[in-house]
Amino acid sequence: MTDPAPHSRPGLELLSGDQRFQLLINAVKDYAIYLLDPAGHVCSWNTGAQHFKGYSAKEILGQHFSRFYTEEDRAAGLPERALQIAAREGRFEAEGWRVRKDGSRFWTSVVIDPVITENGELIGFAKVTRDITERRKAQQEIDKAREALAQAQKMEAVGRLTGGVAHDFNNLLTVIRSSVDLLRMPGLSDEKRARYIDAIAETADRATLLTTQLLAFTRRQPLRPELFDVAARIRGLEHIISTTIGSTIKMEVDVADDIGWVEADPTQFDTAILNMVINARDAMPGGGELKIRARNADGVPDVRSHAPAKGAFLAVSVEDDGIGMDAETLKRIFEPFFTTKEINKGTGLGLSQVYGFAKQSGGEIDAASHLGKGTTFTLYLPRSSKQGAASSSAESQSPIAEPGQPASASILLVEDNGMVGQFAFGLLTELGQSVTWATSAQDALEILDARRQEFNLVFSDVVMPGLNGIDLGLEIRRRWPDLPVVLTSGYSHVIAREGSHGFELLQKPYSLEGLLAVLLGRLSEKRDRTA
Repeated sequence: MTDPAPHSRPGLELLSGDQRFQLLINAVKDYAIYLLDPAGHVCSWNTGAQHFKGYSAKEILGQHFSRFYTEEDRAAGLPERALQIAAREGRFEAEGWRVRKDGSRFWTSVVIDPVITENGELIGFAKVTRDITERRKAQQEIDKAREALAQAQKMEAVGRLTGGVAHDFNNLLTVIRSSVDLLRMPGLSDEKRARYIDAIAETADRATLLTTQLLAFTRRQPLRPELFDVAARIRGLEHIISTTIGSTIKMEVDVADDIGWVEADPTQFDTAILNMVINARDAMPGGGELKIRARNADGVPDVRSHAPAKGAFLAVSVEDDGIGMDAETLKRIFEPFFTTKEINKGTGLGLSQVYGFAKQSGGEIDAASHLGKGTTFTLYLPRSSKQGAASSSAESQSPIAEPGQPASASILLVEDNGMVGQFAFGLLTELGQSVTWATSAQDALEILDARRQEFNLVFSDVVMPGLNGIDLGLEIRRRWPDLPVVLTSGYSHVIAREGSHGFELLQKPYSLEGLLAVLLGRLSEKRDRTA
């Protein structure tokens, strides 16, 4: 003779179905399980409800369930709204504060289901409540720990970034300071004077590149998107790439003629390609093979734990058979100032620029590497459906080949920084222009109100106290639409966030040639429109 099954042991089998169900409900002590009538009055009460709400069945039966809510939730009508949602949608689920008999609060997970007869009549609600206060506290502690870790990692990155910037800029400033001191020496030959002046100019260009790479990494570099043919763009770079990698590295370029076009900043695109090429070159000190490929792609794969992206993309890959990287190095390869190269062999910003350009252009950058086998970087950019003629490399890289002298014009200069204002005033004056200098946007508007007909162009800084250069330009466009406005800035969060609103933007630091090109372009456009 065998023992009876657990569910039919003597005792339970003598109970009715309702009794067994009630026994089950009362055995559950971690959940408050009870019934409400259609109006929300408590009709049943289990041991779990008494355990963490504090009320006995005698105290609570017939009472409205809203007494478990906080005063502010009752005033907001949350109990009634919960029943309405349950009746209308078939279920109500929420988390929130509830109140025990002793007045203490606890955080709950609540589910309310409607009880409906076979005829579709609502006869009440089944309510299940669980005390999840401890779970919520544990989750809050986890969130705090994650936030503290993220803050520590951010401060570590900021420290590394600050140290790298200080190191590189101090090197550049040393060159400039030394060159200035040497230029002040008496009896300096013309050859040495020219050499020191060239050193200052070259160092200023390197400082400009450094800030550009930093802004690109943080995705705050103002871009100038243009529609261009990637195949033609890469072929236009072949000569400079060949010169960059040297004779010990064999180059192979595989770019199909039918690959798509992209709408991005062509100069930043060139820089990104060259940065990947330079990284590949440095990974092959004894020579090797460099492959550049471009193809159409139907999406972006899973990159650094980000979900794959579908859509029309164009993929440009730079592959080398150099020393490769281990997994830990690969994780950090896009961090600013992270470099595996020797001191003074690299800034650690090249691949950061590629990362920033890709992200800012709506794309992605992927890297795959194996020690001793080489590395492949793949730049993904959204493919454009537009058609157009690609700008030539010469046009994009050099805005003006042989600048001439612009005809004399009257320019309103708007610059709040005294040193920069004096420099710009001097440059414009040397170019034969008549210049009026306003130190704020408000001053500029007052001058234009009184003397608008005197001016042919407004040349304004963007970042200024009060009204910024963008807002000034928009106001001028509204009031005097025929007056050209050129903006200049080293960096502006307004431009990074909203763009330049169609205004010509001259990046600081600008050269005499760059300023001259802008003046010639805008003033000649104005003359053409009025001719």
